[in-house]
Amino acid sequence: MSAPIPDVPPDEVWQALKSDPKAKLVDVRTTPEWNFVGVPDLTELGKAPIKIEWQVYPGMSVNEDFLHKLKLEEVEPGDKVYFLCRSGVRSLAAAKLAQKNGYAEVFNIADGFEGPKDASGHRGTVAGWKQLGLPWTQG
Repeated sequence: MSAPIPDVPPDEVWQALKSDPKAKLVDVRTTPEWNFVGVPDLTELGKAPIKIEWQVYPGMSVNEDFLHKLKLEEVEPGDKVYFLCRSGVRSLAAAKLAQKNGYAEVFNIADGFEGPKDASGHRGTVAGWKQLGLPWTQG
């Protein structure tokens, strides 16, 4: 039985990425999300997010090449790997797959990039990477 995947708040992920040169952030959202919603900006840390779609846009089928692409991006089984999506659902699925395939230190970024919807149905105002004011860039 696999260990539960820890949910780590985005501000703690930022500190982990800052303090551990081998820690990596894998953004599993879709290309349109990266292009139009934004991505974490890790340049201050001398890093970049690793972008690998968990579900391939536009059909949204699970990316059968996900593990292969992790290896191509030099994400090693011994690295601490923090998975990010919009709200924390797709990233958890990606982390579980990685864990089942030998990645020992995988984490889900709690509330993702945009977090849950607020009372008006908008994301980015309640929780998540953007709401916390962590560095990000758009387009």
